[in-house]
Amino acid sequence: MSNHLPVAGQKTPERLPTDLEGEIQRLKRERNAILLAHYYQESEIQDLADVVGDSLQLARAAQKVDRDVIVFCGVHFMAETAKILNPTRKVVVPDLTAGCSLADGCPAPDFRRFLDQHPGHTVVSYINCTAEVKAMSDVICTSSNAAKIVRQLGDVPIVFAPDRHLARFVAKETKRDLVAWPGTCIVHEQFSAKALVQLKLEHGGPDGSRVEVLAHPECDESVLALADYIGSTTGIIERAVKSTSPVLIIATEPGVIHQIKKRVPDKEIIAAPGMDESCACNTCPHMRKNTLEKLYLCLRDLAPEITLEESLRLRALRPIERMLQMS
Repeated sequence: MSNHLPVAGQKTPERLPTDLEGEIQRLKRERNAILLAHYYQESEIQDLADVVGDSLQLARAAQKVDRDVIVFCGVHFMAETAKILNPTRKVVVPDLTAGCSLADGCPAPDFRRFLDQHPGHTVVSYINCTAEVKAMSDVICTSSNAAKIVRQLGDVPIVFAPDRHLARFVAKETKRDLVAWPGTCIVHEQFSAKALVQLKLEHGGPDGSRVEVLAHPECDESVLALADYIGSTTGIIERAVKSTSPVLIIATEPGVIHQIKKRVPDKEIIAAPGMDESCACNTCPHMRKNTLEKLYLCLRDLAPEITLEESLRLRALRPIERMLQMS
């Protein structure tokens, strides 16, 4: 690991402490900070975090924060959610450019025009969206509670955004017709059904019983058709622990495998293959922008900081609070 990091405006790299983990722990205490990290973060960041979770778990954790500073290791919309729930806390991130293809692929002006084409619809937005899109929504959901929330809404027409694969999965689970925004996750759409079939044959044994495929509902329908279990990131971890199969193939961002291996070290955990074997396309490039070096600087400088205009924050808060109540 390098102990140097280029800093904007400087001609030479800044020298960083040798013991980055120790300095991060010290700064957490000094700043009275809590570190929240998503399951898709690098393992060394997960191990330093006070809370590691999926989007719903981290939203709940953010709601209960009693520290002065929230350091969020995830992507931008997650840190925004923490700020929406904690307007008086300072919320900082290691890298402000850590975005999300789902959020970026659903710009607020375009979404407004989409909603104008579907008047009278209740708007359910996946948490992977910007604060502006949240503010246009009636209720937010995550992959772990999306079907539960749609069931509670009754017999009303629904717009579901921004992930079309999750919308299709929820529609199937709830037996509802949903009007879906046509977005996708650049990570989950990379998994190859053809390669997954081959992997199952190689590891499944004569009757296929040795292996289970655990998949996230953001995956393409062809991949989900091969899954033994479909669920949120947390659901995948819990299923991995309960499964009696000695081999598990995980069709979601491979950062989650760190937590699975900690809980079931005796099982063989395999990351599902992508369509292009020459690249790590199933690794989220945005999540991996957060590094130990950037985390140290973020805690040291309390920057970059997430800020939101108050009227926008209040409009985005309402559907998030509704989700937490309905969950």
